[in-house]
Amino acid sequence: MDNPPATSAKKGIVLVVTTAGGFLTPWMVSSLNIALPTMGREFSMSAVALGWLSTVYILASAALLVPFAKIGDIIGRRRIYVWGALLYCASSLLCAVAPNEAWLLAFRAVQGSGAALMFGTGVAIVSTVFPPGERGRALGINVAATYLGLSVGPVLGGIMTERLGWRSVFVVAAALAAVVAVLMALFVKAEWKVPGARGRFDWVGSVVYIISLVGLTWGLSELPSPLGALLLAGGVVAFLLFIWWESKNANPLLDLWLFRNNRVFALSNLAALINYSATFAVGFLLSLYLQYIRGYSAQTAGLILIAQPVLMALFSPWAGRLSDRVEPRLVASTGMALAVVGLALLIFLGPDTSIVYLLLVLALLGLGFALFSSPNTNTIMSSVQPQHYGLASATLATMRTTGQMVSMALAMLVFAVVIGRVEITPEHYSAFQHAVRVAFGIATGMCVAGTFASLARGNLRS
Repeated sequence: MDNPPATSAKKGIVLVVTTAGGFLTPWMVSSLNIALPTMGREFSMSAVALGWLSTVYILASAALLVPFAKIGDIIGRRRIYVWGALLYCASSLLCAVAPNEAWLLAFRAVQGSGAALMFGTGVAIVSTVFPPGERGRALGINVAATYLGLSVGPVLGGIMTERLGWRSVFVVAAALAAVVAVLMALFVKAEWKVPGARGRFDWVGSVVYIISLVGLTWGLSELPSPLGALLLAGGVVAFLLFIWWESKNANPLLDLWLFRNNRVFALSNLAALINYSATFAVGFLLSLYLQYIRGYSAQTAGLILIAQPVLMALFSPWAGRLSDRVEPRLVASTGMALAVVGLALLIFLGPDTSIVYLLLVLALLGLGFALFSSPNTNTIMSSVQPQHYGLASATLATMRTTGQMVSMALAMLVFAVVIGRVEITPEHYSAFQHAVRVAFGIATGMCVAGTFASLARGNLRS
């Protein structure tokens, strides 16, 4: 039966499984960041190649989220989620036994595809099972799991890499993915499909969409080089072609009606894109600041930076529950405004800035991100009809991954312009400090724009 009613027991197991899946992928990402130097030494990889270990994963995930969500609407979201967990498990094991750099990059792309299968359907399943009065709390728990993964990843990843080697990180990821797949396959018997979604799949739109996302995200990562500009231009052209094709297609991959006629949906996704574009690189920038400017070890820097995701994990469930009672637009906009203040305070970081000051700013950012993320997710999923949950979930996930790419690309662009493509040595510390301040200034301005987009979306409830 399509979209069957949910019992309390089924709600519980669905929340457990999707929360475990929500923990898995960010944990993998943050753990891998700690393991990268060790991997680079084993395979003699350049800094650019190490960057591609993260980039190729995000590229595959961002490009495939929407097509996989559409397939989930047709054949069943639970089935797609299980396939995603199994693919994530298999690809993680392949990464663990990769013999060289080329195979590792290829397996990371497959791993990103598995993540797209899970993220493209996970939030949609939760939104289907939980009614509007309970949805904010459930989504808040899901978001908290994401931040918990980001929090413990550097600590556990560092311990495993040091004591068991970097391959152990992938083995543990494979084991977690296997558990998620088994739980979903054995204990969640219902299936969720969209009635009437069995029309012909939009293969042309999917291919053009993938080309556009790859061009845009890859191009941003290569700026300001000529290759980056060329890829970015190609991505823009492909995206415009995709919009034209979808507007004429009877069975579109992406229902543009949602963006044209659903102000809440459109502006909430825009706010999410701006938020991730402004904030994702904060941890990267502060990690470099703490290690280069302040001279802390990687372990100490990680312990300082953990303050932000811990606050996010603690407050996200509460923020989700709050958005079930209070207009989500107001809660999310308050969170974005707090992020503006936090980012603005980071502009004033210097070589002698108190660590207490930095910890307080990180706590403020963590609270702001928690207040924004859960209510914004609740708003997006509650602004559409159940048949659009898959698309809404995938669109939000695409905003997140694209925003992450934009954030890192902007940080790299600032470094390239301010200090050039040179190794960060003591003689460049002054220029590096200036570049970090410029990056935080840009992020602050973007968050201001995001606050206005969040406020302008209108109320979800009449």
